[in-house]
Amino acid sequence: MPLLVDAGILYALADRTDTWHAPSIEYLERVRPTLLAPVTVIPEAAYLVHTRLGAPAELGLIRGFLNREIAVEPLADADFSRAAALMATNPDLGFTDCTVVAMAERLALTTIATTDRRHFGRVRPRHTTHFVLVP
Repeated sequence: MPLLVDAGILYALADRTDTWHAPSIEYLERVRPTLLAPVTVIPEAAYLVHTRLGAPAELGLIRGFLNREIAVEPLADADFSRAAALMATNPDLGFTDCTVVAMAERLALTTIATTDRRHFGRVRPRHTTHFVLVP
């Protein structure tokens, strides 16, 4: 089963000084999941990496997608509809986070790799009582 990742985890993997870096690496080395990124998290992660770590680090992130170290999942029409519904009832959640939730629901994934406990911990998905947030 793939592990859905958000932009925060992708950033933490790139930044060795981030407090989430070591726990993320340890978790991924132990579990060895197939990483799956919603297409919407790529621009957000790339922006964070570029502005905080520089162009070479951003290129490294993009090479991870090119080398298929991280699979990319496109948005389905249903994901847009569900994301809009989530945004309407959760105004503090942005579009990107809502698409992660919508995709998790569509793919029946219950675990999300994220550094954002505040938002993803509050969401009540349709297909399970709550998300398991790792690491």
